[in-house]
Amino acid sequence: MRPDTPAETVDHNAEAARLERTAGRYPEDAEALLLRAAAHRELAGDRPAATALYDRLLSSPAGLDDPHLVRALKAANLWEYGHEAEARAIIDGIRATAPRDPAPWVIVAEALEAHDELEAAQETFTEAARLLLTDVPEPPYSTHPLLFGRHRVRRMLGAPHDTWDTLADRLNTAPVSLDELHDPKRVWSLGSTNPAELQAEISRLRAELGTYREALSRPFPVAVLHWPADELAELVADYPSLAAEYPSYSDHLATIETSLRELAASGTPNLGIVTATVPSYEAFAASEGSSPADATLLPQYATTLAARGRAVAWPPQRGAGCWCGAGRVYGECHGE
Repeated sequence: MRPDTPAETVDHNAEAARLERTAGRYPEDAEALLLRAAAHRELAGDRPAATALYDRLLSSPAGLDDPHLVRALKAANLWEYGHEAEARAIIDGIRATAPRDPAPWVIVAEALEAHDELEAAQETFTEAARLLLTDVPEPPYSTHPLLFGRHRVRRMLGAPHDTWDTLADRLNTAPVSLDELHDPKRVWSLGSTNPAELQAEISRLRAELGTYREALSRPFPVAVLHWPADELAELVADYPSLAAEYPSYSDHLATIETSLRELAASGTPNLGIVTATVPSYEAFAASEGSSPADATLLPQYATTLAARGRAVAWPPQRGAGCWCGAGRVYGECHGE
């Protein structure tokens, strides 16, 4: 959500204003656009303006795709400019609500960590791990920051490794171990005159940068397109040539789950599902100067929806509803 471009090379206020204007033209994408605008306001140092954008989103009559994320970002921002009591109240509310998305947990835990509330940060990371990862055979890509953050805080507290710390070590793809990256004594190496210590710190920094770049290279999930039953019926009726892609609704749902499992088995991280609508697809086709009957547009459309923040992570978190919208828990529906 937060741009990483240095403030000296980007006019963050101008970029925020552009995003706010764009949100006015495309209300269906307002949530993703205004979150980016708020991030630019924060980077520009205008934290009250960022809070105003978070409040604007939270008061939206249309509702939000991820209100917990917006509240978490608001709390972290408030704390940075002196509104600690309000930030703590929001954080307590998020923890009590126990969202199934890992992102709000990571944000509030890191806010506590940034203000030296290490015990509270560890408790928050651990609450999230218990909620989202108990009895989960393989942690989804979106939960990795939870485990890495928890590992980091526990290293600063001097806590011994536990099962989740060991799991974080296994998930770490950097050439440097998490124990070394999260070593509380690392700060002393920056002032060292020992060439070996300085070279070791350069290696650690390169490893961290590589991991960060890898995360940025996948800013949105590899997404599979899901057509609700009524939308699929309308699509095939309007564009009969697409019936070859979608023989039936049940086949469509089965293909989605099979495709995602195959991608996961191949090692592809950060998977998701985007929900399609016929009007949105027709508008996309028009923007591409093509006909909606062209089946090659379908994967491009899925990628575009994912880039616009429309993807829902797959597989759903433990106990969450199935992605198909049948109203059943995923584990009892397509997750069987």
